[in-house]
Amino acid sequence: MILDALIVGGGPGGLIAAVYLARFRRSVVVVDANASRASLIPRSHNCPGFPEGIGGKEFLARLRDQARRYGVAIVEDHVDGVERREHGFAAHCATQRFEARALVLATGVVDIEPPLPNLRDAIRDGLVRHCPICDGYEVYGRRVAVIGRGSKGVREAQFIRHFTDALTLFSLGSDGISDAERADLAAAGIALVEAPITDVHRDGRSIVGLRTADAMDHGFDTLYSALGTHCHCALAHALGAKCADGGTIVTDRHQRTSLPGVYACGDIVHDSLDQIAVAAGHAAIAATAIHNSL
Repeated sequence: MILDALIVGGGPGGLIAAVYLARFRRSVVVVDANASRASLIPRSHNCPGFPEGIGGKEFLARLRDQARRYGVAIVEDHVDGVERREHGFAAHCATQRFEARALVLATGVVDIEPPLPNLRDAIRDGLVRHCPICDGYEVYGRRVAVIGRGSKGVREAQFIRHFTDALTLFSLGSDGISDAERADLAAAGIALVEAPITDVHRDGRSIVGLRTADAMDHGFDTLYSALGTHCHCALAHALGAKCADGGTIVTDRHQRTSLPGVYACGDIVHDSLDQIAVAAGHAAIAATAIHNSL
């Protein structure tokens, strides 16, 4: 059977695209490697329609249930390669093969994490965070540490400063921060620590402190990692899709990539704001464009 669309990635973007396509009465399969960064969200309070907040795993489970209600098959597997064929595409997985007329890449990105002990548990407990756009509101007035190198770390700290004045940037060294940026940090009341972090300790549900190489202990309630992301862009590169320097996929306003029949949505898209609401918008646009093209 040749599918109308194969979606690679079972995060919010991929699953919402599947719902739209299935409601367009298109045959769809989602191949999900079960590695969506959304699964690590402890509780999101800015996801539309959930005023009490919702955890990432529950949100993904609801999306999977919604997609299955319309006949979408969700296959837990990893797409190892995709080939262009006369009718569209053939995707090779570890245990099976799929053919489809259109391909949606919703493979996402993965956060570059600081070398901290028990990191996954700390993320799920909301002690280590990555997105102040999503949850800066939750750290209002609290003691916050930011781990980030160079100008990116400075920008993240300046953004979070809107929510708290008890803020320290750990730059992991002095490289990449200009004198002007140092002056800006000082003017904003953001402390700068350049000594390497040597130890982290917790007490229950609190990050009590970071110890640095100069034997200093620094206490906080929440830590933001601003070390950037790696893109899951191997398939896009192998197909020859146009990508930006960081690996994210360049698309047009219909979420079409530079390759006919290949679309992209979610965090993997270039110049995207990494938000569930944005991924949902990409998904709706991509699915409608695919339906119209078919």
